[in-house]
Amino acid sequence: MDFEKLQVWKRSARLSAELYKAMRDLRDFGFKDQITRSGLSVPSNIAEGMTRGTAKDKRHFLLIAKGSCAELRTQIYIGIDIGYIEKANGNRWIQETREIAAMLSGLIGKLTIE
Repeated sequence: MDFEKLQVWKRSARLSAELYKAMRDLRDFGFKDQITRSGLSVPSNIAEGMTRGTAKDKRHFLLIAKGSCAELRTQIYIGIDIGYIEKANGNRWIQETREIAAMLSGLIGKLTIE
């Protein structure tokens, strides 16, 4: 399956792009680097995993993507608390990370059956 056709990849790539745009002017380079890296890790690991040859390899990278999604959600919570992220945007991104993580769980489950 081409990763570009997966809704979970499309949504996570779109979220990553939104994060980069929102953090563009942030002067706290450590936070900016960390949150954009974790956001970028999700679609990147989905892409890498789905191009692997075995279901075991695919699951491995999808689990990494799911972990990065949790890392990102944590950073969004912190970003809201310290005033780097507007609450409305942050809450929307938190919900999106929850839905992406659920989609990844479903995909991992499907690969376990195959």
